[in-house]
Amino acid sequence: MKCVRCNSEVSDDAKFCPQCGYPISASDRFMIVTTPNIPGHRIVKVFGIVTGITPRTRGMLGKFIAGLQTILGGEITAFTEELEKARMEAVERMKSKAAAMGANAIVGLDMETSDLGLGTGVIVVSATGTAVLAVPEEE
Repeated sequence: MKCVRCNSEVSDDAKFCPQCGYPISASDRFMIVTTPNIPGHRIVKVFGIVTGITPRTRGMLGKFIAGLQTILGGEITAFTEELEKARMEAVERMKSKAAAMGANAIVGLDMETSDLGLGTGVIVVSATGTAVLAVPEEE
């Protein structure tokens, strides 16, 4: 993580920046929002677009269970769990790329899911956003 005041490297559990002494609060931690801005913060630098992509499929047992659930109707929990894992993984990959650029936030998060089509049952979950450096607004 980077200090919002001096841009020095700060450990994730630090309470103060070791370089300038600026207090690090919970709101200074990495933020991800779907909106183009972050309430209470000012974007001071835009690093660019970041993405996280993960392709997923179910194994034979998962497909069998899903097939049984399809007969009965309702939610197909075998796929729900896999999609949720894929969503979290895509967001974490995107967040890692943004942090490596020096960002402390991502704005404009967009999530998409698609089927590769090839009859393989592979779905792709992607997370895309803009990596930025956001600082708290002065009150």
